[in-house]
Amino acid sequence: MDNNKNRDWFLDPEAKVYIVDTTLRDGEQTAGVVFSNEEKIQIAKYLDMIGVDQIEAGIPVMGGFEKECIKDIVNLGLKASIMAWNRPVIQDLQASVECGVDAVAISISTSDIHIQHKLRTTREDVLYKMSEAVKFAKDHDLYVSVNAEDASRSDMEFLVEYALTAKKHGADRLRFCDTVGTLNPTTTFRKIRTLHDATGLDIEMHTHNDFGMATANSLSGVYAGANYIGVTVNGLGERAGNSSLQEAIMGLKHLMNVQCDYNTTVLREVAEYVAKASNRPLPVSIPIVGSNIFAHESGIHGDGVLKNPLTYEVFSPEEVGLERQIIIGKHSGTASIKSKFHEYGIELDPQETADLLELARLQAIDKKRSLFDKELVTMYHAYKKGKEKGENDSLERGN
Repeated sequence: MDNNKNRDWFLDPEAKVYIVDTTLRDGEQTAGVVFSNEEKIQIAKYLDMIGVDQIEAGIPVMGGFEKECIKDIVNLGLKASIMAWNRPVIQDLQASVECGVDAVAISISTSDIHIQHKLRTTREDVLYKMSEAVKFAKDHDLYVSVNAEDASRSDMEFLVEYALTAKKHGADRLRFCDTVGTLNPTTTFRKIRTLHDATGLDIEMHTHNDFGMATANSLSGVYAGANYIGVTVNGLGERAGNSSLQEAIMGLKHLMNVQCDYNTTVLREVAEYVAKASNRPLPVSIPIVGSNIFAHESGIHGDGVLKNPLTYEVFSPEEVGLERQIIIGKHSGTASIKSKFHEYGIELDPQETADLLELARLQAIDKKRSLFDKELVTMYHAYKKGKEKGENDSLERGN
């Protein structure tokens, strides 16, 4: 049997993979993060602008401002499905129904360590509670995602039984939760392939980043047959966070060639807004939307990008709302310094290029950083002034 041939359909570029964003629920569960209701509404609007398929808006049973905010999000009339998170408790689901959401996540642990030590119950009780909750939700015409918390550490035989029981009672999909981030792409593929083949259910990847593999594991799950990815903007989430919205979408598009109709041009804008709202500064090197992603200082890199951006860029900066930057610093080269001064309307001759490059490198070493545009312009005028006086060989480093 040709196993590779049988797997071809999983990589079909026409296959649809759905994005479920949980920034407003799991993202806000990040220690120390609190969104105001106004911020939650704006984030929901941004997510809809991107085109995410489902927004997990919060936990209605918390009541108060949380419940009212979820109602407000529902009433925005967004294109995205609006989901609410619930325990397998009828009171939780009643609160979700009152909010007017069209989808619910029903979550309970499936690993023995959670069942025995957190829930202090049995596998049979887990199946019973989940089944009753699913039946209640389907009786109210809701789309149902059954969450298997700590699925990655669950006994596979029981996990299959859990999924099949959920399917029997009408559940629409299984959320596979790598709750403490213990998976790697290889084990992810095996587990998801087994679940997919055994149950035929839609499967959502909900991965955590404790070992830095959240997005890689999500994409591996898609290779194995999962067709939903749970994400948060900037990878917000408990402990090390969740799979990142930006990484998942761009990974699907550029690494897996999956058809993606998402508006990626606002990814940087959304990332900045969520960073500010969560009081979590956006790292300059964060994948996809970091300000350094399209900043080139190394002479070899700068020269290559100026000749053809594809030499060191997989996609254009405009695709995610950024701009290319040629940075002048210790490792800059001739092509970069000429290009940078061209931006200022200054065309350098070969001697000027060599002299200014040397001065720029010396200043960058002194300042232990790359140079600002204003510093470069000041350096140029000082150089020209010195050249007129015949002092171009005796300029001080700091001028």
